[in-house]
Amino acid sequence: MGTVRHILQQKGHDILSVDPNATVFSALELMVEKNVGALLVMDQGNFVGIFTERDYARKVILKGKASKETLVKEIMSEHPLTVTPNETVEDCMKLMTQKFIRHLPVLEETKLVGLISIGDIVKYIIEEQKFIIDNLEHYIAGQV
Repeated sequence: MGTVRHILQQKGHDILSVDPNATVFSALELMVEKNVGALLVMDQGNFVGIFTERDYARKVILKGKASKETLVKEIMSEHPLTVTPNETVEDCMKLMTQKFIRHLPVLEETKLVGLISIGDIVKYIIEEQKFIIDNLEHYIAGQV
């Protein structure tokens, strides 16, 4: 099974982020514009948390707060679970399933190098299985 590094090599290391002092509304606008379900929260270049659709639903809407007045730092998830580029895809899948999370920031030592989602993991597994099937078909065809 592959590693987080393999996923990042395929999808890239682009990091979509938001400032902790941004409004929830502006963060949501960016999420819609980029078609993502989470943003990393960066304060002067330092990774301080993650803001997800789930944070919005549970900490703004259900609490009766206004997204144009609430700041990201008030509702973001601080100290989220993280992984390294050397973690296996299988371990990430287990972690996400056990902890009911859909996004994992990727840290190499203390440096933020990317973000993977459950969708990235599923895509990687499907591509890996397709590669194995194609190789088996070629092997079988060569044996006939």
